Amino acid sequence: MALINPKKKEVQVKIVYYGPGRGGKTTNLEYINKKFRSRIKSEMVTVKTYNDRTLFFDFLPFDIGMIKGYTIKIQFYTVPGQVKYNATRKLVLRGVDGIVFVADSMTLRQEMNIKSLENLRENLASFNKDLNNIPLVLQYNKRDLGKQGIPILPIETLESDLNGSLKVPYFPASAVTGENVAATMKKIISLTVISLREKLDLGGK
Repeated sequence: MALINPKKKEVQVKIVYYGPGRGGKTTNLEYINKKFRSRIKSEMVTVKTYNDRTLFFDFLPFDIGMIKGYTIKIQFYTVPGQVKYNATRKLVLRGVDGIVFVADSMTLRQEMNIKSLENLRENLASFNKDLNNIPLVLQYNKRDLGKQGIPILPIETLESDLNGSLKVPYFPASAVTGENVAATMKKIISLTVISLREKLDLGGK
């Protein structure tokens, strides 16, 4: 649940970008950091692991309103995608309020997408959270590779593999070109804020 600071009249919201290694999670946040630089309060922090990265930064949108008089402060995180860093992924998920699952559209990454989504479900369950009951947006990244002749999965296949039962919003995207990166971000912020408003209205903290 979001952290509430009564003195600062601030609600700190945690959104995590999750998905297989090298699927574009970090590239998403780097694009956001560049495009919305004037609205980001601090420098992006990167914690490097071998052949993978995780990072986070603070982000304060101006136009998403307030919750019961409290300013909404967004923190975006990514997780390292490689299998051996599961302990780190689980740690980053602690206290998460919303999730963007970044799937890799390349055909050869189909199985890794499915395994990563299942890993997300299992790690959330360790905190007694249900993937079906948390704000979630799917992003089908690397759609630009199709124009380069690299085999990519049809959207219908990605939907069947990953969104058949979840039925959550999804965006075909390219974190490299920026296509639908902002749209993905805005959607997860919207869903998360709506969820938090409902919880606060019910007396949650």
